[in-house]
Amino acid sequence: MIVLPAIDLKDGRCVRLLQGKKKKETVYSDDPAAMAANFEKLGAEYLHIVDLDGAFEGSPQNLPVIEQIVSTIGIPVELGGGIRDMDTAKRYLDAGVSRIIIGTKAVEDPDFIESLISRWDDRVAVSLDAKDSIVCTKGWTESSDIEVLEAASRLEAVGLSTLIYTDISKDGMLSGPNMKMLEILNRGLRGMNVIASGGVASEQNLLDLESMNLYGAITGKAVYEGKIDLGRFLKEQRSRDAR
Repeated sequence: MIVLPAIDLKDGRCVRLLQGKKKKETVYSDDPAAMAANFEKLGAEYLHIVDLDGAFEGSPQNLPVIEQIVSTIGIPVELGGGIRDMDTAKRYLDAGVSRIIIGTKAVEDPDFIESLISRWDDRVAVSLDAKDSIVCTKGWTESSDIEVLEAASRLEAVGLSTLIYTDISKDGMLSGPNMKMLEILNRGLRGMNVIASGGVASEQNLLDLESMNLYGAITGKAVYEGKIDLGRFLKEQRSRDAR
């Protein structure tokens, strides 16, 4: 299982929002590129970035910072937040982003996600963010009428390779991931890689997710606040894998 440390960008800084709410932010760094370099030094294999301003505004808002991060580190980067047209997707991919993450647009416009997959294949991922198993859109501010598994199954049918699932009620709460829904998705979606996001609070949570044979898990607040020693966990994980 790949552990992806998260950098959420707002006003050019590295922050975390409590349950995705704009006014409930904690600033962890004014230098996201340095933060990314530190994650790489600790042994991270992949970095997860969200342009929070982009998610709220519907268009890129932190491109210079993202370009700086990509040019600073040698590990691949996945990026989401405000990617709602082909030009924006191409701009990020041309800038060196390894995988783009589509949220709102994937739910509202199935033809768009099919076009992206047709053009860029496994460089496209979709993030399904949910409250009470119902998918939310537009930076988590609006609720759709689509259940997570139904939406995921539709995406699987059009060839999506990577799905990120976030339980919004868990995000930033350090209360543990939604294991029940992750198990349902991981068991029900045979053709996609599933990445867990939201609520990862401890190294035990990561071990539990690893035991499910998930493709990946995203962790942010728990690392920033010292509840997960990322370097130690990744070193021990490599040791386990080598046995």
